[in-house]
Parts: sequence; structure tokens; C-alpha cells
Amino acid sequence: MFIDIDCNQTKKYNQNAYGDYFTSKKYQDEAKLIAVLSDGLGSGIKANILSCMTATMLLKFIEGDQIPISKAAEIIMNSLPVCQVRKISYSTFSAIEADEEGNCKIVEEGNPEFIWIRNGEVLQPEYESIPSKTFKNRCLKVYKLKCELGDRLIFCSDGVTQSGLGGGRLKLGLRREGLIVLLQDKLKENPDISSTELSQYIVNQARNIETDRLAKDDISACVLYFRDPREALVFTGPPYHQQKDAEYAKLFANFKGKKAIAGGTTANLISRELNRPITMDTTISIGKLPSCSYMDGVDLVTEGILTLTKTQEYLESGLYDIDNAAGKLVKFLLDSDCITFMVGAKLNQAHYDPALPIEIEIRKNIIKKMASVLQDKYYKKVSIQYM
Repeated sequence: MFIDIDCNQTKKYNQNAYGDYFTSKKYQDEAKLIAVLSDGLGSGIKANILSCMTATMLLKFIEGDQIPISKAAEIIMNSLPVCQVRKISYSTFSAIEADEEGNCKIVEEGNPEFIWIRNGEVLQPEYESIPSKTFKNRCLKVYKLKCELGDRLIFCSDGVTQSGLGGGRLKLGLRREGLIVLLQDKLKENPDISSTELSQYIVNQARNIETDRLAKDDISACVLYFRDPREALVFTGPPYHQQKDAEYAKLFANFKGKKAIAGGTTANLISRELNRPITMDTTISIGKLPSCSYMDGVDLVTEGILTLTKTQEYLESGLYDIDNAAGKLVKFLLDSDCITFMVGAKLNQAHYDPALPIEIEIRKNIIKKMASVLQDKYYKKVSIQYM
């Protein structure tokens, strides 16, 4: 199974910093991930510092594999000071450790109880309670789950469950029960919705419930979705040995999943070896990038070095909806889970210019940077095959 995870957030109205903090790390070799969502006391800069400190420390404790997640969370729970004015903890948190076999360990302290949905129904898992040895009003909940294909786990800060509190429609706020109704309706309407879209939907709904649609607290939603991986292949650059063109073209044709070609020479190679004509897009390209082309059996065909460089820039900066070839390649990549790059090692004389920056001159460097940001920022599985 592939774990599709994402978190969306919005700041409290009129604040310049997020009071909630989300951090995560994926371990490709071990096929597991760790994620932490912390809610700092109050809002603004102070809350941001408190939540960031809590989430970062907890992630570091867990990822070291020195102590189990429950013990790490217990240490944090017993260490967090109490606000002398409000007499409550400086921050609350939820943490999860999950692998692709569906094994999950979850710890919660102070945050709203997470929601586990399977086939549209909410499951109620058992948990172990660990009371704080330092503070009487704190208690850690520890869960051990076995998730199945299609399961979803939803975590949020109290900015979601308390949205609309004291308003006209929801005097007591959205609450967990109201969030469950929203989730079940949305999943019935769109059963395959991604974690990115679902977490954004939760945040938007919580904000819309508020008076004048202004968030009265920081709002955060994190979603995990256990599903079959979506495979994708990007072929760029001709192979070093030309006599192997037919072999690599066959590999490309037999790939089970979405396919993209980045580079005119590469597109011509596939067209020649598979006898598939290329249709050029005659519309005016937007910006400085050449337009896409079309070929039967290929989901996306773009120009090479320039488009790849711009794609990598978009991925790093978080730009998703740009209407040009690079924007389409970004969408192609982000709509996939397991991405394979087939990278030809033959030098393209059209781009061999010592005066050009290294990102333009060397295709391998661009792909390496793209693979890194896809893994670290977007939690994708990426492999690179050089030919």
C-alpha cells in the first residue's frame, strides 16, 4: 500500500504566523513515515514557537528509534510547562508512525480525537491511557491500528472542531460529530479524493462556518490515505548507446501506469521505434516554454531541459496551477505516487554550452534535484534509471 499524506492549514484571522505546526518525515528504505501535528497555546508568534518546538522534538525522539513512540510522547507530555495565566499546557499534539503494511501507532495529548474511516464507516479503536506523572489533568492516549487498503486517518487541531463556536448555526461549534458528517458526505461524493484535496476541504469548510468566514483560531487538518500506488514514468534524454533505443522504447511501451516524455529527441526516438506519430501543438505557448505535443499512448509530451528546469523550480516553490508545459508536468508528477525517471546519458549538443548555468547544462542534476524535492516535500517514491 502507498500512504498518501498531506496537511493543510490556515492562520487565525489577523495573525501573521501559524499557531499550529505540522512536520513529517518519510523513510523510503523502511517504507514508513512519521508525522506530528501540534497546536500551540493561543495564536501568533508565541503559539508558533511552542507548537514548532513540541512537534520538532517529538519527531526527533521518534525517528531516532531509540525509544518507542509512546515513551517519546510521554516524555514530551511530562515536560511541557503550564501557562500561569490560563493554567493549561503550552501545546497539545498528535503523532503517528505508520508503515506500508498498514501498521500504525498513534499518540494523542490534548488534540481532538482522530477519525478512522473504512468504507464510509467510522471505526472506534481501543487505546491505552497513560496519565502524566507531573500534571494531573494530562493523559496520553496510545493506539495501535492495522489499517487496510482504502482506510483514511484524519487528524485536526481544535480550530476545526470548534469552528463556528457561538455563531448562529452552530452554538457549540462543528465538533467531532459534525466533522464526521462532512467527511462521510464528501467521501460518498468522491471516494478517491486525495489527501491534499480532502485536507483542504476540511480547512475550507471549517473557515466557511465561522462568522464572516474569518478563522477565529488556527485551523489544521492532516489526512492519511492508504491506497494502491499510482505509477508514473518520465523518459528524458536519448540513451548513451544508440543501438539500445529499441530496447528502451519497448520498456517505455510496456510500462503499466502514466507515461511522460520530456525532450524532442526522446520523443522522436519513441515515435520512430514504436511507429507512433507526434502531433505538434500549434497554439501559442504561454511564457518562454515551448508548447506540449501529443502521441498515442503517452499522457504528456514536453520539451526537455527548459521545461524540466522550470518544473523543478515550480515544485520547490509550491506552484501548482501554471498553465504551461512545466505546470502540466508538475500536475502529472503530483498526481502520481511512485515515479520512475528513465534518463538518457547521451550528451545533447544543443545544450552543451559552458556559459549556461549547471541546471541547464546537465540533465542529470535537474532530475536529481527534482527527485529530492518530490521525496522530501511531496512524499513521493522516486527511482532514477540511467541509460
